[in-house]
Amino acid sequence: MKKPNLYIRFLKLAEALNSKSNIRKLDSTEDQLLDNIMVDDHEGRSVFVGDLLGLKDLGSQATLHGRVKNLRYLGYIELITQDDARRKRVMPTLLAYKRFELLSACVEQAIQPSLK
Repeated sequence: MKKPNLYIRFLKLAEALNSKSNIRKLDSTEDQLLDNIMVDDHEGRSVFVGDLLGLKDLGSQATLHGRVKNLRYLGYIELITQDDARRKRVMPTLLAYKRFELLSACVEQAIQPSLK
């Protein structure tokens, strides 16, 4: 069986990034929520809190609501009130973009041929 060397290298680089930078490591639910937000943003789709609370495979509504609040507290997202104050649009912040730029750099570094 072939070993997943590239992915292991990526994981090690990402872990080193987390320990060296001031970017806080997210739990798996927060990470998946932020991934969803960033993919939708990249593809030009608006994301609302209700959309995120509907991701039942990630957890209960209460769990997801708590994680959305935590992502906001940590500075990865901001919530924009719409005309209907009950709907809040979720927008990634510059910190979220920076996190993804750093993770992208880890991917690029992981696929570089080993110098050994």
